[in-house]
Amino acid sequence: MDDKLGVCLMNDSFPPIIDGVANAVVNYANIISNGLGRATVVTPEYPGVVDDYPFDVIRYRSINTQKIWGYRMGYPFSSSKLNALTMGEPSIIHSHCPFASTVMARVLREKNNIPIVFTYHTKFDIDIYHAIPNKLMADRVIKFVVNNISACDEVWTVSKGAGENLRSIGYEGEIYVMENGVDFPRGRADSDEAYALRSAFDIPDDTVLFLFVGRLMWYKGIKLILDSLKILDEKHIDFRMMFVGDGQERDEMEKYAEELGLSDKCIFTGAVYDREELRVFYTAGELFLFPSEYDTNGIVVREAAACGVGSVLLEGSCAAEGITDGRTGIICKADAVDMAKKLEFAAANREKLREIGENAMNEVYISWETAVKRAFDRYPAVIERCMSGQTQRREGVIQEEFFSAIDNITDSIQRFRSIPAGIRKTNEKNREKWHKFREKVKKNK
Repeated sequence: MDDKLGVCLMNDSFPPIIDGVANAVVNYANIISNGLGRATVVTPEYPGVVDDYPFDVIRYRSINTQKIWGYRMGYPFSSSKLNALTMGEPSIIHSHCPFASTVMARVLREKNNIPIVFTYHTKFDIDIYHAIPNKLMADRVIKFVVNNISACDEVWTVSKGAGENLRSIGYEGEIYVMENGVDFPRGRADSDEAYALRSAFDIPDDTVLFLFVGRLMWYKGIKLILDSLKILDEKHIDFRMMFVGDGQERDEMEKYAEELGLSDKCIFTGAVYDREELRVFYTAGELFLFPSEYDTNGIVVREAAACGVGSVLLEGSCAAEGITDGRTGIICKADAVDMAKKLEFAAANREKLREIGENAMNEVYISWETAVKRAFDRYPAVIERCMSGQTQRREGVIQEEFFSAIDNITDSIQRFRSIPAGIRKTNEKNREKWHKFREKVKKNK
């Protein structure tokens, strides 16, 4: 084994499941493997997947919970996979999800005596309350999340606001801000391709194009966007609004746009997975609208900046951190009237938008290479602190915490009467599997 620093990256989602955190893990692994150290990704198994990467991917046992949670839930107590990881001689574990991945990390730490650093990417309390209608049970799951994070040796957040959210749900330890990067190169996509895209959607040259990219969920601020656009429309200000993405609430959004009389001005393209094609969408746009109070870092804001496009962001939001109003972006209140005023200004000052976009490209953009190098340079300090006994970890009973959280989630979903019967049936089968896993763990203690 060479003497390079070995980093074990753990996350519950990984391709073929695509989300922002999975993208972060792929970039961490690629960049670490490209001359910095050794990277191994550990993630739940996915049927039929072929992992063709320049780094090792170890998948452990999972069950299909995609209809319930959107991804497969891993069973983080596989002795064979833990033995394989131990043989790889990792120096540090970096978990990016507070569920099965961090449980797996804690079990591996018991075997290898190496530290865990955890990155808090998402406001999990919002996701949990959204998924679990029973507040008491949702609170219990959040407690599990906080306990799991508190068991790590060092905790990073992707923004200051993300750290404030983590503290608001009960975390009391130290926090380090470690920003994520963007895998787009700095610079606009081909102008001819951007022009062709606008032409394909019948967007006139003299009409301003607003853009949103991401999951189409109401909590991303989509209603605020549509309500503000309605005000512009009533003032007979011409514009086009392009929503690039998909999500469970897309149909509701299209219906709401129709009710507002905006169907002829709002374009729902569906998801765009090809990264180069997505750069063309950003480049075709003139102002990125992201009035989200949910997102902790707003990678899409930096993606837009990479393509020379500024963003409209909410005052005090995580996504607005580091943005200067009128220079690298536009800040508005969480109010449709105020946002409409900003968009009216934008529509009348397209040259100013280009100036803001250029400033954002030069001052807001951060590459994944820069972000991962900063994180990698921090790993030795985490290891040294842990080895000298300065760890902040708070340990608990790993197995019981994990299974209790799963029970609370499945119980709550079963009590949610509006859930389709087919999903309830699937959930009941999954719960039986978890109980069998639990009994097996107890017998092996």
